[in-house]
Amino acid sequence: MTAPDDRSAEGLAGGVAAEITAALEETARALLPVALVERVGDELVWSREGRRFAVQAGATASVRIGPEIGAAALRTPGVGGSPLGSDWVAFSPPTLDGHARDRLVAWFVAAHRRAAPWV
Repeated sequence: MTAPDDRSAEGLAGGVAAEITAALEETARALLPVALVERVGDELVWSREGRRFAVQAGATASVRIGPEIGAAALRTPGVGGSPLGSDWVAFSPPTLDGHARDRLVAWFVAAHRRAAPWV
């Protein structure tokens, strides 16, 4: 029996998915008011005061960053439109290197702010 190849597409996706989850959970713990996370099927959904602002499905994180920031984000490698709406983008980086992690965290924080009830 051989060990699984960690470089397989599934292994890479699992690694990136775990890294995305860790980055988002760490960031969420530092936010005030606290961002709540719940598992809905195979997704992790973050919300603020009942307004969801981020959804992770596997190695893709979708964030509700609004059309202005979203338009700029769409020019970033690994970013596409999200089926969640026009003010969301889906980020599916092949790896979560330092730059990709920084973008993910910045968009997550921006989405958290945007989810405030007065916005």
